[in-house]
Amino acid sequence: MVQNLKYIEAHSQRLDVYLRNQFPQISRNQVSKVINSGLVLVNGILAKPSTKLRANDRISFVKEQFNPPTIEKLDLDIIYEDDFCLVINKPSGIITHAKGLLSSEGSVASFAKSHLDPDIDFSNSNNRAGIVHRLDRGTSGVIIVAKTSDAQKYLSRQFATRKIRKTYLALVKGKVSKPEAQINMPIERNPKQPSTFRPGPNGREALSRYLVIASNDQYSLLKVTPITGRTHQIRVHLKAINHPIVGDTVYGGEPAERLMLHAASIEVNLPNLYPTTFSAPLPKIFLKYIRVNKKQLNL
Repeated sequence: MVQNLKYIEAHSQRLDVYLRNQFPQISRNQVSKVINSGLVLVNGILAKPSTKLRANDRISFVKEQFNPPTIEKLDLDIIYEDDFCLVINKPSGIITHAKGLLSSEGSVASFAKSHLDPDIDFSNSNNRAGIVHRLDRGTSGVIIVAKTSDAQKYLSRQFATRKIRKTYLALVKGKVSKPEAQINMPIERNPKQPSTFRPGPNGREALSRYLVIASNDQYSLLKVTPITGRTHQIRVHLKAINHPIVGDTVYGGEPAERLMLHAASIEVNLPNLYPTTFSAPLPKIFLKYIRVNKKQLNL
């Protein structure tokens, strides 16, 4: 329902400041997002966050846009927790953080919110408070969330300088001929499908290493170590060598119950510990396609 407010203040104010005062339950950044989405009119004209209000201006908007949604509650498996970080085994199908500021979908970020130190202002961080890296919705496995601002900077710096070692398990179509290899292909955004990526000479450096740990006539299970951390890197690289990940229909994989990509382990230097490795067991659904024993999975 459209609501109208009449500006009656004695002095002019920016539109975003005025609406933030009217709706203190959400951040000024969120208010600006709503205004920039074209959902606020001043005297019937689309406005900007910086629009200066004058006496008797009429502000029209849909009130519900300023009401924080009830976020879906999740119960995720906590692998480890201390004063600095939270390590979670993320299931396939759960997002790392919400894309929309007013999204009601549960995420790793929303689950972690109650564990964060008060010095992280969750409301002003685009739903990404504590997030230092991400996993695609379909990818399961180990993900680390910082609990303090200092820990967030400390961990983010390690990711940026490639000091964190991540290991994935990927079930791919076909029997991979080379038992181990390095894939060195720059990755660029696909202009025909902007939400996807492809190998390309104008792309950013992308390097992955893989080792075949099990195979049969139809499938191979690979241990993949991304040296760089490009978006969709493993998915793009495995498609490029004609072994797309099972369940990855975006990149040519055969349909399956889920994306068969699992973040099996991550080695990180925590603020209060020596380098530590956290692991998440291979989901049982993978065993429907291929036999693998504990010794082969010793990462």
